[in-house]
Order: sequence, then C-alpha cells, then structure tokens
Amino acid sequence: MTTSWQPTTSHRTRHARAHLLREIREFFYARDVLEVDTPLLSQGSVTDVHLDAFYTGFSHSHTGKAQSLYLQTSPEYAMKRLLCAQSGPIYQLCKAFRHEGAGRWHNPEFTMLEWYRPDFDHLMLMDEVNALLQQTLGTESGERFTYQQIMVRHTGLDPLAVTHGQLIDALPRLNINIDGPERLSHDDLLQLIFAMVVEPLIGQHRPCFVYGFPAGQAALARLSEQDPRTADRFEVYFKGAELANGFYELADADEQRKRFEQDNQMRQQMGMPTIAIDENFLQALEAGLPDCAGVALGVDRLLMLKTGATHIEQVINFPVSRA
Repeated sequence: MTTSWQPTTSHRTRHARAHLLREIREFFYARDVLEVDTPLLSQGSVTDVHLDAFYTGFSHSHTGKAQSLYLQTSPEYAMKRLLCAQSGPIYQLCKAFRHEGAGRWHNPEFTMLEWYRPDFDHLMLMDEVNALLQQTLGTESGERFTYQQIMVRHTGLDPLAVTHGQLIDALPRLNINIDGPERLSHDDLLQLIFAMVVEPLIGQHRPCFVYGFPAGQAALARLSEQDPRTADRFEVYFKGAELANGFYELADADEQRKRFEQDNQMRQQMGMPTIAIDENFLQALEAGLPDCAGVALGVDRLLMLKTGATHIEQVINFPVSRA
C-alpha cells in the first residue's frame, strides 16, 4: 500500500492554519472590511506573459456553444467589479491557481488573501500590510526602499538609467549565467537580476517593502505622478519569501485595455497562446473604479513563516503531487 493518500501536514499545522485564518478575519472585522466571495471560473484571465492560467472546457453554456473557462490566478478582476458596484472596502480568502511547477514556495493550487481599500494609495496600504504582519507573525515594523534604491545598493545598477547592453554586461559580475540574454526584454533582465541577486538579500530580519517599480512592470498599477518612469506598485519580502504584491490601482479602462492587448501581442511574439480579455472587468472600469489600492498576499507562505515550515508541502494537506 502506498502512502500517497495521506496528508503532508501535521495535525499541529492544521490547527495553525485554522488559527491564522481566524486571525486574518478578526483583523479585517476590526477594520470594518467586508468579506466577499467571487467565482474561481471566468471567461477571461490575466494576460501577463509571466503568468499562466489553467483552463477547462464548459459544454453547457447558455449560448449553446462550447466555451473555455479559466481558473483564476487571483480574484482581482471580480473584486474590482464589486468595487465598481460600490461595495466599499472588501477582502477575500480563496483558492487561486497558477499553471507553474511546484516548488519550495509554490503549489499550483494555493490560498490567497486579497483586499482593496477605497481612498487608500499604495503607501497607506503598505501601512496596513505592515500591521497585518505584526499581528499574525509578531514581526518588527517593516523597512521600506524604492526599487531604485535597493537595486543600486545590491547590484550597483540604476534601473531607471541603465541601458539594455549594460544589463547584459553586468550578468557575469552578478554570477548569472544564462543562454541568450540578448533575447530577453529590458524588464525581463531587470526582473531576472532582482530575483537572483536582490530578493535573497532583503527582508531577512524584518519585512522589507519595495515600491516604485519600473513603469514597464506596472501590471495593473497606475504610473507615479511624481516620476512616471515608475509605477505605484509594491512588493513585500520576508525571510526569503515574496509575500505580497500591491498596487495603487489603475482606473483608466482605455489604458488597461491597451496593456492587455500589448501583453497578448508579446505572447504571440513569444509563441505563447493569447488570453481572452476579461470584458466584464473592462466594462466595470468604464463604469468607474473608486480611487483605491489593493494587495494580494500568499496565505500558505505566511503560514510557512508562522510555523517555521521549510517547504510549502508542510502546510498544505494535499499538494499537487497528492491531489
């Protein structure tokens, strides 16, 4: 008899998960943030070339035609539709799915905490993420750096001034050896260097907030009014984990459609399938997204840090290998 039917967690860890979920709900209840629930299946999905969604066939659509539906990589689009419908501040604890290989910090099916704050910008939301980490992990207050500051400190490269050629030339000095670096875009090279050199060094003793990412990595964030070379986006790192990704949310439907279409053009150039654009989401933006900031946080990673787990399989009952 094999043991693959058994969970990979301990009973103690299952208790820790239940306790953490309760702590999160109490955190938002005390702040009068409403818990919501949105679909995991959708007609559209994220177009980002660095994210892949699972998809499946639906044979019973009201149109009578076969339809493809995506499992959501995050509940972002549906939650913003609720914001456009005047929901006020909201949060959600749900499953999310990314079509990537499993590893120490990632399982293709995972638990995500996502929340949105009308009338917040990204700096105010960083304060709230900091408060959540102090309450759930007992951390010290986090430190903050701009993307430019942290890259200069650890690589000697100014991401807002460096040329494509200078990035390629810097790779051997930074002990990064890959084939064909010239085929990578400017932002792909920046992301590679940030992931390989900077991320392992930051947030080792207390959470590290990095904000002001290059405009080319804006995703769904608005560009900075103070410096349009950067986007009002932040990420949070602690003890080797990328914990959260937050935006001062882009509300311009035309600009958002333009970014989706650019992503799909890039997908075609890279030989990747294009992704159906979420028209319901764009229509909601046209109706008007309140001025707001939002953030997604990996709950399984948070639980790993809380329990001292060294692999995500220690905090998920049945990882993909046993699903």
